[in-house]
Amino acid sequence: MKTKVLNGFSALVILMLIYGFNKFEDAPLSEETKECLECHKSVTPGIVADWQLSLHSKTTPTVANSKPELQRRISSVNIPGMYSGVAVGCYECHSLNPGNHKDNFEHFGQKINIVVSPNDCATCHETEVNQYQDSKKGYALDILRKNPVFYMMVKTYTDIKTLDKNNNLQYHSSESAIKQSCYACHGTEVTVAGLKKLETDLGEIEVPVLKNWPNVGVGRINPDGSRGACTSCHPRHSFAIEIARKPSTCGQCHLEPDVPAYNVYKESKHGTIYENFESKMNFSNVPWVVGKDYTAPTCATCHNSLITDPENNIIAQRTHNFGSRLWVRLFGLPYAHSQPKTPRTYEIINADKQNLPVTFSNIQAKDFLIDEKEMSARKNIMGKVCKSCHGTSWVNSHFENLDSAVITTNQITKTSTELVSLAWQNELENPTNPFDEPIEQDWVKSWLLYSNSIRYAAAMSGPDYAGFKNGWYDLSNCIQQIYSKVNRK
Repeated sequence: MKTKVLNGFSALVILMLIYGFNKFEDAPLSEETKECLECHKSVTPGIVADWQLSLHSKTTPTVANSKPELQRRISSVNIPGMYSGVAVGCYECHSLNPGNHKDNFEHFGQKINIVVSPNDCATCHETEVNQYQDSKKGYALDILRKNPVFYMMVKTYTDIKTLDKNNNLQYHSSESAIKQSCYACHGTEVTVAGLKKLETDLGEIEVPVLKNWPNVGVGRINPDGSRGACTSCHPRHSFAIEIARKPSTCGQCHLEPDVPAYNVYKESKHGTIYENFESKMNFSNVPWVVGKDYTAPTCATCHNSLITDPENNIIAQRTHNFGSRLWVRLFGLPYAHSQPKTPRTYEIINADKQNLPVTFSNIQAKDFLIDEKEMSARKNIMGKVCKSCHGTSWVNSHFENLDSAVITTNQITKTSTELVSLAWQNELENPTNPFDEPIEQDWVKSWLLYSNSIRYAAAMSGPDYAGFKNGWYDLSNCIQQIYSKVNRK
């Protein structure tokens, strides 16, 4: 016992000698960051307090890069020398790559960027940024705005509707409505529109005028041209891995009725265990050890975290391409289908010349989708995550149930699509815009809300979302309503 105490005391003394006796947990600061903190501790004290909680404030890139490979949270090898021996502070993040930043401006003698972009984060986290920017999340904004079918749906539901003098509906574009809804999760394109003058306690300053800001959408396009917002999952300025690993972070966007992953998770057995044992789980350890750090998986466990067993055997490698472990795309327009090969899904062209992975008759655009071999490989990766807690027969049966849910919901979607096609053929509704009339809107509900809910419930074991909460009950009623409207006398 005495030896353990002495060893612990010796380690504490060494840390204090390295970092100073008053704040042994903090790493050395650059002179530039010290200047930033002198002002911002009064101007934006919350930001400073968040940063002081972060690992950025407590270590240097050199120290971070010297850790054993599995414990390393930094992936870049060649860290700029001027940053390697100091904490990652205000200046170290907000001064990077000034030539690429249209939001760069002179700020009390320094050239500063307002938006810290993934390209800036890549200074230390190169692998993670490259993975993310080649993912569907990285292209989330363009997936909406460059796909004419998706964009028509977005505009149909966000346009302002008014009545003309003949009481006919008129549609008026509303960028504000799109930015507050779809683009809040998918991202905006942040641009710079000149400078504006602000009065501060230190005098008048000029700052860039940013359009489509603020936004933390996953596919945000930044003033330096990079895609994504690391702060979608790692909120500034703590950038805590603990936050990114918790389901509520994903639940900011992945919610019912269209993508009910978070709701299903909370209802599931995993969610129940998490709710009861959250306080006993370790969300900061790297790697994340199954059975030791967590007793129930979260979204991050299955989709992207580095997972090991207690003997440090790797179960799943870390990835910031959140679709790389997925073999089927549950979210269908209008059908669930194999995962796309490219995150630029707006480049897909199906047999009906639509920018969709499947036709309305469910013919897959196979040239643009992963094949059976790749689907099997991805299913095996996810299976290893599941089998770290469950038996093989349990996991295999679970995947069979998911496959069945995909098949059956696609069958129902085909029925609803055949019915809406009859409405178009019989001129009950106009197919020019397939989203704006009553039968069409019921058709959209059948696959966008109800079929999606059933599939997510099957994938994550949330039975009520497969049954009565936007599940089979609502899907059955919806099909009956479509049938009645199409066959009305």
